[in-house]
Amino acid sequence: MAVVVASAAALGLIGWGTLQLVDVFGGGGDKYTASGATTACRARTEAAPAARVHALPAPGRITVNVYNATKRPGLAKSTADELRKRGFKIGDVGNASGQYDKKVKGAGILLGSAAAQDTSLRVLGTQLAGAEARADIRKGTDVDLVIGDAFKGLSQPAAAKRALTALTAPEPTASPKKGC
Repeated sequence: MAVVVASAAALGLIGWGTLQLVDVFGGGGDKYTASGATTACRARTEAAPAARVHALPAPGRITVNVYNATKRPGLAKSTADELRKRGFKIGDVGNASGQYDKKVKGAGILLGSAAAQDTSLRVLGTQLAGAEARADIRKGTDVDLVIGDAFKGLSQPAAAKRALTALTAPEPTASPKKGC
């Protein structure tokens, strides 16, 4: 009796497995892809962006102008000196223009061309948490750091390095939902 039950179970499994293989590799109509994923799952995974690494310039390729918009003297120079130690090129250093002088309430403003928004300003932004990035109409590649009233100092070097590493790390791709 046990042999009959075992034989029936084995035949049932073989039959079920054959049906699954035929369905998967036979196309299974519109509902399934060749990989066995449903059409909805295939659409979700095909729409997901591929992992990518941002092409960002190294700090040594970025010229930063540092301007002090606070009442604290010497802040632009000391900040520029620290940025130089971290590998950035330093351009102009001094007081902020009238447009920003004593008018920046946050930690700082990062200014650059529209093209710098996703490149140089992102790299510079790793050095000052909470800085606001803005595009202006400049033609050159230099970027500005305008130091504001809430400025307490640049990010700690280790934290800035982690933030820079995170910028250049691959972004994860979306994984299909369970059941795909």
